[in-house]
Amino acid sequence: MYKICFYVPASHVEEVKNSMFSKGAGKIGNYACCAWQTLGEGQFMPLEGSHAFLGQPDQLEKVDEYKVEMVCTDLLLHDAIAALKAAHPYEEPAYQVWRLENI
Repeated sequence: MYKICFYVPASHVEEVKNSMFSKGAGKIGNYACCAWQTLGEGQFMPLEGSHAFLGQPDQLEKVDEYKVEMVCTDLLLHDAIAALKAAHPYEEPAYQVWRLENI
């Protein structure tokens, strides 16, 4: 089992979650579409050559973003990450994956 954490602008949080849920992420026992999310402020500066969804090159951009966490089984992890990338509006979405131990 893995935990996936990613950051997404508020405008796209449901779309990205639903895309990942459709690939099997977010299942815990007999429950589907399980996730935890918190609203915060993300920041980034697009560099020359980027194709930013928001912002201008060399200007700091701040945006309301959600940090979303969900679990995913080993067999579905790659499909869930591919779904995250396909649905996410950013050119380079920020995400982390942690392996979980079953105790």
